[in-house]
Amino acid sequence: MGNIVERLTSLDYIIVIAYLVILIVIGYRASFSKKKNEDETLFLANKSLGWSSIGFNMWGTNVGPSMLLAFASIGYSTGIVAVNFDWYAFVFLFLLAIVFAPKYLAAKVSTMPEFMGKRYGDSTQNILAWYALIKILISWLSLGLFAGGFLVRQILGIPMWQSVTVLVAFAGLFTFFGGLKAIAKVNVFQMILLIAVSLALTILGLYKVGGIEALYSKTPAHYWNLIQPASDPKYPWYAILLGYPVAAVAFFCTDQAMVQSVLGAKNLEQGQLGVSFIGWLKILSLPLFIITGILCYVLFPGLKDPNEAYMTMVTHLFPPGMNGLVIVVLIAVLVGTIGSSLNSLSTVFTMDVYVKNINPQASNKQIIRMGRISVIAGCVFAVIVVLAIDNIKGLNLFDVFQSVLGFIAPPLSVVFLLTVFWKRTTRKAVNFTLSVGSVLSLGTGVTYLWILPPHKYLFWPHYLILSFLIFAGLLLIAILISLADRNPTIYEINELDKSAIEKPTNRVWVSWIALAIVMVALYIFFNGH
Repeated sequence: MGNIVERLTSLDYIIVIAYLVILIVIGYRASFSKKKNEDETLFLANKSLGWSSIGFNMWGTNVGPSMLLAFASIGYSTGIVAVNFDWYAFVFLFLLAIVFAPKYLAAKVSTMPEFMGKRYGDSTQNILAWYALIKILISWLSLGLFAGGFLVRQILGIPMWQSVTVLVAFAGLFTFFGGLKAIAKVNVFQMILLIAVSLALTILGLYKVGGIEALYSKTPAHYWNLIQPASDPKYPWYAILLGYPVAAVAFFCTDQAMVQSVLGAKNLEQGQLGVSFIGWLKILSLPLFIITGILCYVLFPGLKDPNEAYMTMVTHLFPPGMNGLVIVVLIAVLVGTIGSSLNSLSTVFTMDVYVKNINPQASNKQIIRMGRISVIAGCVFAVIVVLAIDNIKGLNLFDVFQSVLGFIAPPLSVVFLLTVFWKRTTRKAVNFTLSVGSVLSLGTGVTYLWILPPHKYLFWPHYLILSFLIFAGLLLIAILISLADRNPTIYEINELDKSAIEKPTNRVWVSWIALAIVMVALYIFFNGH
């Protein structure tokens, strides 16, 4: 994997330098435009994002270096089944666009804790704010940065502390100066670049194999089935059907890093079309990421570690002069994920902790200053956590990313679904789920991943089923607490808020119906092999 540096040519270095210059120019123009006004903030791009920026930015947040590695790895060892984690998502993206987004925008909130605080009071907002900060720091910033630093260390051969410090500093600059507007502008450029480079790798691989038909004939038939039998040890159909929605609701509908782009939309229609656009972009996961692993299975069978599939393809297929593009793409996905994570961290801390509890009378300048201080603090904290993670031996973090989300997600999914769909939900139920429920869920996750790992203790169910069982248990407890509460504090929507909730336009419905038809067709096509 490390021989990519030895193969770099002058053209590669020119490509990397040109990319960095373009990136800095785009970020600078977004951060220091002449149209700045006194009321502009770092956090919601001054409500200026259109559907394409929203879709690309959400996708850029979602596509991290771990996805490049993990999808190619799973493609190598199991085929296309992992694409469920992107294609099945369209159901929950629809839920965000049609059910959650109208309520978020009508409430005119900057953060998810603020949204819940308007419904259940300060105590709920404070609990959710700290939970959201921990979630962003661990599941987004630290693990994402570790994956990137690990990959950069493998490719360039530099120590972990150097690679993560440079990466987080580079991504942090865009967040520090330009906030969401700069990150969104940069991500549009970067995701187009990612598509081009990944597609080139797929085309080169298909050419080497002999085409799509040759690839199909040289792989096991079950590699091309999205739905695997119940007896499948890795991804049985029932585990994905029941367990994935728990993480998906929390990830797509309630996660600050994902939802923030929608909150920065020009209007609801642009936000809903942007969420639809990421649904269309996720179709590309198969040709851009998964197929790379399947091609590697045919071209380079017998890899000791499937995690090497992506870089094996890169180092063997890209000719001299194109390796600079690979380094560029790796920087692109890192800046996208880390930049969005830092912006979300900054938003939650500034609006839900600083403004809410420390300085309620803060001016816009003070808010922006605190937002920038929290970006720096987030960078420093992330580097420290990454270096601590790097000292843990014998732990393959790429395999646990999905399960980590599965244990963080249940409390969030329960409280947001109940809040939106059941008017009888009480403050006590929400606060219990977010506090005690989170301890139970995260405690189970720590036990599963580190104390009693499943490869040694065989009594555990599949981690997706475990996530579903925690969700179902917390949901039942929350309902019982709400019903048993004799003095319930529940949210009653006023007429002003109710009238502000807009209905989807015809353009929005056409986009979502077309996406649903395509997704159903894809699921029918990729089964029965």
